[in-house]
Amino acid sequence: MIATINHNNQTLKVDLSKPIDISIPMKSGADNPNAFFLPNPSFEPFRIYDFVGSTREGGACNCETLTISPHGNGTHTESVGHISKEVITINQSLTTFFFLSEVVSVQPTDIENGDQIVTSGSLKAAIKSSTEALIIRTLPNIPEKKHFIYSGDNPAYLDADAATWLRERGVLHLLIDLPSIDREEDGGKLEAHHNFWNYPSEPRTNATITELIFVPDEIPDGLYLLNLQICSLETDAAPSKPVLYSLL
Repeated sequence: MIATINHNNQTLKVDLSKPIDISIPMKSGADNPNAFFLPNPSFEPFRIYDFVGSTREGGACNCETLTISPHGNGTHTESVGHISKEVITINQSLTTFFFLSEVVSVQPTDIENGDQIVTSGSLKAAIKSSTEALIIRTLPNIPEKKHFIYSGDNPAYLDADAATWLRERGVLHLLIDLPSIDREEDGGKLEAHHNFWNYPSEPRTNATITELIFVPDEIPDGLYLLNLQICSLETDAAPSKPVLYSLL
């Protein structure tokens, strides 16, 4: 299925029959990435009186109760409501779902305190186009990212100045394969989040951050059409399913 799209005076052609899913599916139990010591997802059959929501346990149908913590369990998309005093849900922030995007691969830089950060310099070297959405694949790109335990590991993060540079460049939707664009423990400053959303001075309520994606090695850097799908939940962040389509 070939679609022709007119976007900012550009004509794009995409093959909608070949989606590239860069989300990490969320499972019940421990076989997920985990961040910030949040509990693992739990999908349990609903039980009431003599009813059990599991055909494997003799029930007539499957009906599960899901317990999840999106910020630490897998691919999720956040609104500025993640850091704001005002209630701003992801449903309020993400109201259109297709964007021209660029995939870039960057190697985090070691700094004096032992941390690893994604710098504005590395992004400036990697980014070739001006797009609404930016997808950052960090190197090395190991499959273990799909179920890595980040809690207590002080994973790499985005330099706060880089977040400002991306905002000033016009990036509205930032996607990254790390658990957070900020340091795991930073005393609650969350500088990169504040800088990207420009909060509290002039909040970008239409901007989003998606974390814990996984971009396979066989997907080359370059331009793609992004379909950013979310669970329709009225909260600051929801599990999400970013899907790429190659441009023809």
